Order: sequence, then structure tokens, then C-alpha cells
Amino acid sequence: MGYCIKDWRADWDGAFNYTGNVEFISNCIKNSKRDIGYRICTAAEIKYYFSSFTNIGTPQHSSYLKPNLNCNLTNWESGCEPGWGCSLDGEGKVDLRASRIPARTSDCQPCCEGFFCPEGITCMMPCPKGAYCPRGKLNKTSGLCDPYTYQVPAGDPNHTCGGADVWTDATKTDLFCSPGSYCPTTIKKYTCSSGFYCRMGSTSQRPCLKLTACGKGTANQKIHAYGIFLVVALSFILLIIYNCSDQVLLIRERKAAKSREAAARHARETAQARERWKSAKDGLKKHKLGALTEQMSRTFSRKKSTRNSEPLKFSAGSKAKNKEPSNLTKMMQSLEDDPHSTEGFDLQIGDKNIKKQAPKVKNLHTHSQIFKYAYGQLEKEKAMQQESKNLTFTGLIQMAKETEVKTRPVIEVDFKDLTLTLKGKDKNLLRCVTGKLYPGRVSAVMGPSGAGKTTFLSALSGKVHGCTVTGSILINGKAEPMTAYKRIIGFVPQDDIVHGNLTVEENLRFSARCRLSANMPKPDKVLVVERVIEALGLGAVRDSLVGTVEKRGISGGQRKRVNVGLEMVMEPSLLILDEPTTGLDSASSQLLLKALRREAREGVNICMVLHQPSYALFRMFDDFILLAKGGLTVFHGSVKKVEEYFAGIGIVVPDRVNPPDHFIDILEGIVKPDTGVTHEQLPVRWMLHNGYPVPQDMMHHLDGIAASSAGPKPVMKRDQSFAGDLWRDVKTNVEVKKDHLRHNFLVSKDLSDRVTPGIARQYRYYLGRVGKQRLRDAQMLAADYLILLLAGAILGIFSKMNDDSFGANGYTYTVIAVSLLCKISALRTFSLDKLHYWRESASGISCLAHFLSKDTLDHFNTVIKPLVYLSTFYFFSNPRSSFQDNYIILLCLVYCVTGIAYAFAIYLDPSPAQLWSVLLPVVMTLVANQAKDSQVAGAVARFCYTKWALEAFVVANADRYSGVWLISRCTTLYKKGYDVNDWMLCLIILMVIGLFSRIMAFILLLITQKR
Repeated sequence: MGYCIKDWRADWDGAFNYTGNVEFISNCIKNSKRDIGYRICTAAEIKYYFSSFTNIGTPQHSSYLKPNLNCNLTNWESGCEPGWGCSLDGEGKVDLRASRIPARTSDCQPCCEGFFCPEGITCMMPCPKGAYCPRGKLNKTSGLCDPYTYQVPAGDPNHTCGGADVWTDATKTDLFCSPGSYCPTTIKKYTCSSGFYCRMGSTSQRPCLKLTACGKGTANQKIHAYGIFLVVALSFILLIIYNCSDQVLLIRERKAAKSREAAARHARETAQARERWKSAKDGLKKHKLGALTEQMSRTFSRKKSTRNSEPLKFSAGSKAKNKEPSNLTKMMQSLEDDPHSTEGFDLQIGDKNIKKQAPKVKNLHTHSQIFKYAYGQLEKEKAMQQESKNLTFTGLIQMAKETEVKTRPVIEVDFKDLTLTLKGKDKNLLRCVTGKLYPGRVSAVMGPSGAGKTTFLSALSGKVHGCTVTGSILINGKAEPMTAYKRIIGFVPQDDIVHGNLTVEENLRFSARCRLSANMPKPDKVLVVERVIEALGLGAVRDSLVGTVEKRGISGGQRKRVNVGLEMVMEPSLLILDEPTTGLDSASSQLLLKALRREAREGVNICMVLHQPSYALFRMFDDFILLAKGGLTVFHGSVKKVEEYFAGIGIVVPDRVNPPDHFIDILEGIVKPDTGVTHEQLPVRWMLHNGYPVPQDMMHHLDGIAASSAGPKPVMKRDQSFAGDLWRDVKTNVEVKKDHLRHNFLVSKDLSDRVTPGIARQYRYYLGRVGKQRLRDAQMLAADYLILLLAGAILGIFSKMNDDSFGANGYTYTVIAVSLLCKISALRTFSLDKLHYWRESASGISCLAHFLSKDTLDHFNTVIKPLVYLSTFYFFSNPRSSFQDNYIILLCLVYCVTGIAYAFAIYLDPSPAQLWSVLLPVVMTLVANQAKDSQVAGAVARFCYTKWALEAFVVANADRYSGVWLISRCTTLYKKGYDVNDWMLCLIILMVIGLFSRIMAFILLLITQKR
């Protein structure tokens, strides 16, 4: 019985501790002529009676006792009838601990009040607390002994109704104190008073809560009013959150915008004051120079003796030495020494300690100070650019000496015979591509569709997998992997992968924080972001949300520039862009390219793919790479020489035709040159022009050689059998998967000399970003809570918490509903931003920080969702278990299913993930409910989280049933296969499953990439 008895002393006291209530024993002693000791069951008889409950749920189970010494087929005394008992035979000493059933057939009488005498045994046992065991009275209409359900023996007129006959589970409630009444002893029953409620089997009445109507004889308090009140209150709160969730961030953003605008205005006023002061200083110098010239001319024109003038000069000089310079003079000297000071316009600017008084960058902490510094630097850069336009060559040299030039690590990419072939298909994506990308230059990659332009950029950035790569790629002349420099390499994808629920500035600031050097002060990082915002012309929309498909944000061209800015803010040494001008107008494209050329002046190596640039935009590039279909090079060199090269082979660009468009039309076969040169011959001509070896299968494209007689003819491959094709495809898929895993887990030594923030700092940055995203998506969260609220109310109303099953049905619906709803909402944590994660992880941002930050903020849902659901379910269903126990179980359940949803969201596409999230709890619940009927189902159920959640709910409820409910508790737990001692084990297993699911989800996060 250990599966249903947690503390046998407490359960014994709860059922048979009659301290202070022994009136029924005194009455029995009087009525039984003081031989009660001879009538009470011994240990052997009690064991014999309760052994009938050990076969519950089996075919051998029966409600009747087996034949015994006193009651059998040959001997059936009147004490064997229900409600009757007998005394021991003889006058010997009573041994209540006897291991054998004693002979008990003499002086048979009705069972005493407060005792029950089962049919088939001649002794009596005390009724447990919570039972009502009076003497039965014959109901002449029904022939039953009220309040019991047995009849008097037929043909025996002297046999009257006895006492209580049987104590069993809740399927037969003869012994139970009726609902609406309470039984302080087993022989007294009182109707529950008004304002109190009494459940079935109660020993005392319990006061009803306020707002509940409890009349006289109320069996259970109706606390639906609390549920309705909570539904209304929570719905009102959720509606407020739904409509006002953005206001918190908007107020903060407005405050930051005011501080930023004030700093920008201060910087502009300072620059203007500096320019005015500089103009005044230049005018004063000119005025002094003119006055001095005039004075000297007057002095030398006078006819004075030298003797009289010399003492005057001497005395004037001595006075000048003793006299300190004026404040105006100091100001002029200071401005002359440092005309580009970033400090504000100050009358004490001439003080020689001004540089010492200026705050250092590391000492700037407030937002106002940081923005003043950033905008001051920007204004200084603008002034220097303006001055550089009007300076002579000597002035530029002097400015270069005085200006601190910030340099970046240099990356020069040299590739030779670069060839990419799809594994298992023998198809070339790139072939024999040779060239070099130089630092400080902007290269354009163009070609028709299918020329391998994006593949070429992916190969340069080390992002290609599933292909066989031949040839060499050298970094600064060394054969180093490109992934070793990923911290200083920026890759702008073709798609605009930008967080739509963040503003432009928030997107750029996060990228700068995580990817710039950890040693760079915060003001310098802010300066970098501000410089990029200004360079890309995003100042007007910096506080605007980027926008998503459902929610309108900035324009497509601005979104494209933000996509580029995410890589510019990390100050790369190599910047690779895949079609950054697609969707931009001519003005926006030129603005973007000017910003990129400004980056190139700092030594950045820039290479981009673009389609149909205007002639003005095309002339802004330094180098030009033209690819033909099949990934073959047609031209690679300076933009200034491309027309000269093609003119040399007889291809002249017509007037008013854009050169790159004309070349691509030729490669597509749309335009055919008049000289007879075909587009198939152009790659071969480039190889011959540079002295590169021509592949054997391309020899027939040489000039003057007919295709029918040149070189070896292509060999037709013999078709393989179906089995051969299938085996080849399987091998190819395995190799691609291996290459995919190797690419994801490849760890290269970092050669970039840039130490980015560690996992802890990135985790903090991620928390801030994900927190803002959740606040902006609070409407969706409020909808989730509202659905949970309604689900709890509906299930609480329609699911009956029956005492015989301890509410197992209602808890079954709860497990399914909570699992389904929490999984569906948890899928959004990782399924909505897979592309963003792939981009960020490829750039070196921590995957662990990404995962932990999302999981940390999801703990808010883990804590709140059980409260929301129970706030209605508990008050509408009113189970006996406490609110705290139900909340702890739901907390563990939500934690468990959230981890499982993470794995689904990461590994599966959205539609299959939703399907699995719906099917899994239903199937697992069915298996868990069949665990007792099948060994296979029982073994499988141990791995089903629904089994442990249901067991925890039922055990927590069953633990509240004691006294007369003891047999009902044991019966139900035996049928379900549950153990009352496993409540904590169930919670631990749910938490372990949740933790294991999160570990698996993180592993899947590492090994899965964009297909």
C-alpha cells in the first residue's frame, strides 16, 4: 500500500484518531454487554478484509469476500450478514494481533453505531473519520436498510437491520458523510450552516469565501464570481497592453531623440562659432598686418636720430617682457594652435590648460556627453572636408601630417584558377577564375543570370559548402582560411535581412556593439553609428521601425541601405555586397556608392555584385569583373580599360549605350558583334590575353577553328541503371551533409587581431534587443494570454472534478490545452528570425548569447502563463488541491513544452513545426492513459511528459483526500498506476525534459543553417 500511503501515521490519525470523540465506543460497550473486545476484528481479519482491494482493476477483483472459517458454504451464521457481527467463541483472552482468523460465531448482534460489519465476516471495525455509521432502519417500501443499500435475509423474521456494512471507494458512498452535511463523529451528522460549505466526507464545516453564496446545506462553494472577476480584470489589463504596449518605448525614444537633437544643435552652434571666430581672427591678422606696415613706413620716413630712438625701443621691449599677454591674445593663440578643437565655444579657450580640462573619451558616460562628442567629431570632419577642397597641395600635405588618420587592417584577396563544382552533378558554378581584389578599391562583379556572381562572392567570403573547390585563395599572400578573418569581413546578403520590429538606429547600434572591438570606448562606437547613419542618408528615419510584411515601416530603398549599414558599422577590412543597389533609384545608388568609396579611402577592400548600373554609377567603380555563364571570366581589370580591351577584340560600344549593359547583352546572346566574335569565345580570349591555360574542352572556341573539327569531341556518358543513380544520389547527399556539418563546426584560429565582446556582454546586448522586440510585439503576447484565459474558463466550467477520479479528466484536458497553446506561442521565439540568426552567427556573433537571451525572456511567459490559466480554471473547477500545487505543476509543464517547441522551431519549417506541436500532446496523452493496460504503452509512457504531468496533478489532488477517502485514494492510484510519493519526481522529470530539450535545441541551432 506504499503507492497510496505517504505518511502512515498521518493517514492513520486522519482516519482513526478519535481523541475526544469516543462516545460511539461507550454506547457500543453498553449495548454489547461489555464484550466489545470480543467483537472487534483482529489483525488477521482486518488484513483479510482489505486484501480484497489488492486485485482492483483485475478480473479476480470482486466485491465479495472469499469463504473463511466463520462464513463458508457449510457454515453461514447470522453474523455473516451485512451489518451484523458476532462474539468470539469461549472466554479466552483476546489476541488482537493474532495471525489467524479466530472462531467467532456466538451471540450474533447488529453492528454497533460507529462501526461497520462487512458481509462474509463476523467481526466489526470502527468507521473512519468522515463516515456516518448509524443503525440501519428498514424501509418497508424498498425493503432496504436505510441509509444503506442491503436487505435483511429472506425467510428470517427475527433478523433485523444492522449497522454499516462496507467501507469501499467512492463508487459506493453508503458510509460517507453526505454532501452538504458534516460528521464530527461517526454517529452524528449535522446540516451545514449558512455561510459554510461541507463536501462529501467532511468532519467539519468550512467557511465560504466572500462573494460566494453559501446557503444552508451547501455541498461546495461556488467561487465562479472570482473567476469572472479575474477574467474581466485580466482582459482589461490585456486590452491596455494590446493598445498601449509601444508607449513605453516611444516615451524613451522621444527623450533620447531630444537629447540627441540638443547635442547636434550644440555641435552645429559650436562649429559655427568656431568658423566666425576663425574669420574674425583672420581679419584681425590682416588688419594688424596692414597697420604694422603703415606704422613701419611712417617710422622710417621720419628723420629722427638713432640715439633718441634706441632707448625708447629698449624700454618698450623691457615693458613688453614684464607685461602678461591679454585674454584676447591668449584666445587667438589657442585658436591658432588648435583651430579644430571639439570643445564648445568658450571665452577661456586661450587658457593653456584647456586640453587638460577637456574630458577624455573614456570619461564620457551620459547620453548627452556622448552625443556631444559624436556630433562634435562629425562637424569637425565636415569642416576638414570643406577645407580640403580649397587647399593647395602643400596645404593637403600639412593637413595630413596634423590629422590623426585611423587605419584598418588590410586584406588583399588573390584567387587563382578558382573552380567550384557541385558534388555529385559535375556542374561547374565557377571555372578558372583568376584575379586579385585590392584594398582601398571598389570592385564591381557583373554578368548575366547564371554566371555565378553570388557564388563567386560566397567563395571569397568562405560561405560555400556542398561544392568541390579547386584552385587557391590567398589572403595577403598567405593560404589562410577566410573564416579566420570573419570578424573584420562584412557580407551584405542579397535579401534585406533586417529586424523589422527594431528602429534603424537600434539595428545599427546592436551590430556595432557586438562586432566592434571590445576595447573601443562607447562614445567611439556611437560615433561610428552616427557616421554611418549620416553617410547613408538615414537621419530622417533613424527612429522609425524598419517594418515587416504585416506592419509598414521605412521604404524599400531605406531598408536596403540599413542592410548595408549593418556591415559598415563594424568597420570591416573586406566588405562584400550582393546586389546592394537592387531596388534603389539612381540618386540612392550614388549616395550608397559614395559612402562605400569613403570606406575605401580608409583602406577597405570592397567588392559587390550589381545589375544594370547607370553609366555615372559604373564610372564610380575602380575595378570591373565580368563573368559569363558557367562562371568563366570575360574581363577583370580597371573600369577605365574595359572599353579599350573590348574595342581591341572588335567589340565597340555604340553611342548612347551603357557599356556594361551592352557587354551583358552580348554574353546573353541578344546582341551579336559585327566582327563575328561569339559570346562563347570571350572567356577563351581573356585567357589567351592574360596567358592563362585554356581547358581542353574549350579548345574548339579558339578563333579560326571550326567547332566540328577542333579538339576532342565530347564523350557521351552511358546512362546508368536506376540503382546506380540512386546510390550516387545517396552518396552525394551524405557528402553534402558531412560538408555542411564540417562547415558549421569549423573552428579556425582568429587572425583578425580584433577582440569582440565576450558571451556575457553579448548576452546583455541581446537581452536589451529581445526585450524591445517583445515589448513591441506585446499585442501578440496579450492575445496569447487572452486565449489561455478563455481556455481555462471553458475547461474549468465543463470539466467535472469528480471525487471518484480526483479530477483526472479535467487535468487531462488541461495538459493538452496548456501544452498546445504554449508550444504554438513558443514557436515564434526562433522560427521568425532564422535568417537574422544565420547572418549574425556567420559574422561571429555568439550563438549561445542569442539562445540564452531568448530563453531568459521566455521565462517571463513560463511564470505568467500558469497564473493566467489557473486564474480561471482553478476557480471554475474548484479542485481540492491547493492553488500553489497546481501552479508549480503548470510551471514545470510550461517550462518542459517550451523547450520542446524550441527544438521544433529550430529544426522544422513553420508549418511542420505547428503540426507537430498540435499532434504531440494529444498522442502522448493517449499513450499515457493506456500505460496501465499495456506493457509497451507503459514503457513508452515513461518518455512522455504528459504522463508525468497528469500524475503530478492527480497525486496533488489525491493527497487532499483522507479519512473515509483513504480507500478511494488507493483504488484510483492503483488503477492509474500512480504513486503518491512520486509528486516531486514528476516535477523533476518535467524540468529535466525541458532542460534536455533546450540542450537539443541549442545543438540543432548550431548544426542547422540555411538550406
